[in-house]
Amino acid sequence: MSDVAYLASGKREQTKLANRQAILDAARAVFRELGYEAATVRDIIRRTGLSVGAFYNYYRSKEEVVAALADDAAGRFRPILRAQYLKAADLESYLRGAIQAYFDFLLAEEALWGADDGRVAEPYQVKTPEILAVHDEVRSALAGVMERGLAPRIDLDYLVPACIAVVREVGDRMLEREPRDAVAAAEFCVALILGGVAAAAKVAT
Repeated sequence: MSDVAYLASGKREQTKLANRQAILDAARAVFRELGYEAATVRDIIRRTGLSVGAFYNYYRSKEEVVAALADDAAGRFRPILRAQYLKAADLESYLRGAIQAYFDFLLAEEALWGADDGRVAEPYQVKTPEILAVHDEVRSALAGVMERGLAPRIDLDYLVPACIAVVREVGDRMLEREPRDAVAAAEFCVALILGGVAAAAKVAT
């Protein structure tokens, strides 16, 4: 491949990345102002400055844009979650670190969206590859803690979705409250989950 062709290819990739980012930024603004249900693809396109054809080169529907937003957020959060596992000393420290990190991330996302009415949560209630990878990361971390003898062995098929459901619901409620207290919300989740783990371990034995 010639240097000219290589540079052209690199420029095309940069343009694609820039266009995708423009669409995601526009979608955030539109969802914030109109709400997810009321927003349309045309509303998003008008915010991007791209042509209709250019938009459809990247996404075929509002739902695909939503999935891309969810993937973008999950992809940014997953390494944060992994870092919490690597420095955890036991189950409690992992839960506290991971949950606190998630709530801090939610608050940062709210600031990114410029939203203060809970709308930020709406587009992320979808299952995408990156979100499922976050779930897998949680499962792997909990399994690792158990394998190291730092937590009782209980059914991960139940524990993982239970933990995720508790943390997600409490996180959504935290965003609705004033003041938003991520530390108190995290401590509530940690206490609830640890109590549940202890009780579930007795059932398992």
